[in-house]
Amino acid sequence: MRFLLGIRVIQPLIINLACGIGITINGPVKTKKPSPLRLLPKGDKGIFLHRYHLDKPGDYPQPFDNGIDMIILDSVSKCFGAVTAVDNVSYTIQKGESFALLGPNGAGKTTIVRMLLDFIKPSSGSITINGLLASDPESRKHIGYVAEQHMIPPYLPGFEYLLRHASLIGLSRKAAEKEVDRVLEMVSMKGQEKKKSAAYSRGMKQRIGLGAALLGQPKLLILDEPVTGLDPIGIRDVRKILENLHDKGVTVILNSHLLSEVEKTCETAAIMYKGKILVKDTINSILKDHETLEDVFFRYIEHEIE
Repeated sequence: MRFLLGIRVIQPLIINLACGIGITINGPVKTKKPSPLRLLPKGDKGIFLHRYHLDKPGDYPQPFDNGIDMIILDSVSKCFGAVTAVDNVSYTIQKGESFALLGPNGAGKTTIVRMLLDFIKPSSGSITINGLLASDPESRKHIGYVAEQHMIPPYLPGFEYLLRHASLIGLSRKAAEKEVDRVLEMVSMKGQEKKKSAAYSRGMKQRIGLGAALLGQPKLLILDEPVTGLDPIGIRDVRKILENLHDKGVTVILNSHLLSEVEKTCETAAIMYKGKILVKDTINSILKDHETLEDVFFRYIEHEIE
């Protein structure tokens, strides 16, 4: 669904319901409306089959508090025919780090995100998440993912869309409703949740999508252009959400072209160009006197172009 993907283990009954939606969460399928899962690319569907069941909504799963780096890319390359999209990339992201992946279009940023989520496989090298290979479904149990462009079935109100997401991560109806109310408040969509998504603006859909990724309180949040379509108030709201998550120890990977927001939100950044990492360091370390992150970005990219 993504629209938006969060990721934890589902029971077979929930899987069956997801493919026939209509539902009482723990009861029989009532209708045969087309499933939102059918609107997804093939690789995106699989992410829903690996979500973590939280006994208490809002609790953070403990397996992440194990001293292991959250993400390690070791000599990772990805080729599409003769095109090398990612070229021998290595870096580490620690738990609780707010990390920005920057670069012009075609730099390889989204390819890295898709490899992290196991939508595609590296041509060489390895990727681990919390000590597990990215190809292992267990590695995706605690991930929330926001794609740059996602779809919500037009006949679904935002509340129902989120409720179905909550059922896929194993929450009871009562717990799911409570969790959906929590994320609706976080993304400032209370009062709009009963409207069908066909009436939503692009920014409103983006807010609902972010809410879906936040269900169950993931420990790793991967955001691909999360403020696309948002007005300045919405952009500020997302920044505050990310700051709050950082305070709670959530690891954030942010792929964005809005460099001014990245500078306010993230601690570390990597700049990519033509599949290679040009620099990865703390943002404060790569800024020179009176520079902004935008200045640094153009300094590195223009040097490569020359």
